[in-house]
Amino acid sequence: MASRERTPALLLVLAMLGCKGAQPTSAASGAADLGVAVSGAASTGGTRTENIVDPTMDNKVAYYVTIPANWKFKGILLQGGVATCQSYAYESYRVTSEDGQSFDEIMPQLLWAYGDGPKPKMGCLPIDKPMSAQDFLKYLSTTMLVAYSGDTPMSDGLAKVVKQLRDSYAQPAPFYAQRNLPPPHNTADGAAALVRYKQNGVAMEGRLETLVTCMETQNPGFHSILAGMPSKPATTSGKCTAGVGFVSAPENQFAAVLRMWENPALGAQQNKEWGDAWVKRYAEQGQAVNDAIIHRADEKFAAQRAEIAHTMAVQQAVHDQFLQTMQEGTDRSMAHAAEVANSNHRAAQDMVDYSLDRQTVLDPETGNYFKVTNQLTTNGTLIRAHGDGSPW
Repeated sequence: MASRERTPALLLVLAMLGCKGAQPTSAASGAADLGVAVSGAASTGGTRTENIVDPTMDNKVAYYVTIPANWKFKGILLQGGVATCQSYAYESYRVTSEDGQSFDEIMPQLLWAYGDGPKPKMGCLPIDKPMSAQDFLKYLSTTMLVAYSGDTPMSDGLAKVVKQLRDSYAQPAPFYAQRNLPPPHNTADGAAALVRYKQNGVAMEGRLETLVTCMETQNPGFHSILAGMPSKPATTSGKCTAGVGFVSAPENQFAAVLRMWENPALGAQQNKEWGDAWVKRYAEQGQAVNDAIIHRADEKFAAQRAEIAHTMAVQQAVHDQFLQTMQEGTDRSMAHAAEVANSNHRAAQDMVDYSLDRQTVLDPETGNYFKVTNQLTTNGTLIRAHGDGSPW
């Protein structure tokens, strides 16, 4: 979410400096600005405009590229995803002279990720640390198999972009302050270099120019105080993006070709309508991702609550059954004890009655028990007695 907050603002800053002589637009990429910084020219043969379209938006024009009328053009809009190093939209194109020897090119963005924290694994260069713009050009010249001749001053356009980015990075980010989070460490650096190589036996000279931006975030981790929950160490996640422009021509033509492409009449200009739509869609996609994460978290919590409720219900049922079993056992034990006590009591009474020569009988009229002597009256009937055996 942190990178999502600053992306539209960053694109806006870049777009405002993206085209020499062009009106400010609402969105652009590092490659776009670099393209304008090394592009722009006046040709004696006139100019024409080529379009770079966005196929994900019904082929809406994303960039207008003005080139010499007799030069050839190939261009495309590239855009990756948040899971890759190539996260944003940017243009890449090559404009070639009529004889095919000279060209002005905006290369595809080159990106890499580093650190021991979460980072993308697709579409990244094999670089494991931040790198200055000048060092990156030395690295790039080696991979391109061209000879690094030496440093050269940046174009005015690129120098302005670098300054504007550094100023924007110096501003506090409310997103992090409001959430009491450490802000990312953002850097912007620019550089240019002269290179030499041979093409079909022809000695060539060129100028590489790059804008390198990096964002590094710190995850503080946490120390667990709960058994079974491991602690998480602090981690660092970094990502760098390099936009590269390349102007090249035969050695005897290079100075003239470079002057032509430094003229502000030529270059790429972003379509403001497309830029606004792209930023809007980017924000909506980011919100959709956040909503999906929240929804999945809610579903997970709901499932956990249901599982806890089910477990508690089962435990309560087992507890109730246990109490019922204990109560039934207690009732049976008490009934048996009463039965034993009554039996012992009856046996004791029978022994007393036997010793006193009496018996316990039921009066059918009243339903009461009473004691009678076993001795007979003169008329042959039993003598009724009180509980103590005395006759009535």
